[in-house]
Amino acid sequence: MAGSTTNSTPDLIDGEFSKYRSPLVSRYASPEMAYNFSELKKFSTWRKLWLYLAKAQQMLGLHITDEQLSEMERNLSNIDFERAALEEKKCRHDVMAHVHTFAACCPKAASIIHLGATSAYVGDNTDLMVMRDGFDILLPKLARCVQRLAVFADQHKELPCLAYTHLQPAQLTTVGKRACLWISDLLMDLNNLKRARDDLRFRGVKGTTGTQASFMSLFEGHPDKVDILDKLVTEMSGFQRSYIVTGQTYSRKVDIDSLNTLASLGASVHKICTDLRLLASVKEIEEPFEKNQIDLRLLASVKEIEELFEKNQIGTQTYTPIMVDVGVQTVLSGKNCYAVLEW
Repeated sequence: MAGSTTNSTPDLIDGEFSKYRSPLVSRYASPEMAYNFSELKKFSTWRKLWLYLAKAQQMLGLHITDEQLSEMERNLSNIDFERAALEEKKCRHDVMAHVHTFAACCPKAASIIHLGATSAYVGDNTDLMVMRDGFDILLPKLARCVQRLAVFADQHKELPCLAYTHLQPAQLTTVGKRACLWISDLLMDLNNLKRARDDLRFRGVKGTTGTQASFMSLFEGHPDKVDILDKLVTEMSGFQRSYIVTGQTYSRKVDIDSLNTLASLGASVHKICTDLRLLASVKEIEEPFEKNQIDLRLLASVKEIEELFEKNQIGTQTYTPIMVDVGVQTVLSGKNCYAVLEW
């Protein structure tokens, strides 16, 4: 029909380019951080958690065979995402969809997958593992940035420049001293990140509302075995401690603490990048267009500093403070009553 338009997607445009992609991931996230929050990491971790649970249950006397465990282990990353999507359409439950999908490639182990567990066993524990791994990715990057800034500060500790208060010229300082101010803030962030990472615990093996009733039933009323089960799975998952008491979910205040720490780092990065831009506006620091234009006395190092921060500043300075508010509202709202009446 003349004049008609079509909004059909060409066959050649497929996969990730046919769907919305967040620039926070495609432009600013490192490959390892992007993978850390990927669906493959998420759902393969679910399968690892089911394997850890089955291994611990076998150790404590439940009838689970080595053959079943081996079958599960061979298929940790063998995830049929199309089948999982179809299963979820049928059962309207993401965890049960992946239980069925895992069972399809582990028929001998089908009866022991997710045995006694609740959805939060895989969902919440995976979130905690992803957060821990995210901190482990971020910490050495931040430490390396501090080390490079320290070298820069030492190299230019005697290079004079003008310092400002309220954007007005005030007194002489040095480029090295100014960099030390940035280092001081980042060292506080480094300590905060390490504390937040070390404070994370495992949700552990808790039942539907955190009472462990289903596991008490599995172990015929032996609380000692339930306690050992929790400890074994916690250690298999790379944690030394689990939360002593939870509801169905771990406390969302854990998320707030982590987000506050990241937002504080974002504030530091924002401050450093603002300093650089303001200094550039008065021609004290310039960003060269080509390598041949670099002043080797100072600008090469400044370029490196800008690259260290500005490639990541959008996500850290803008998005993390927003997510802090989301975390607070989640606690205040009780996650839409998902975990309000568990007491």
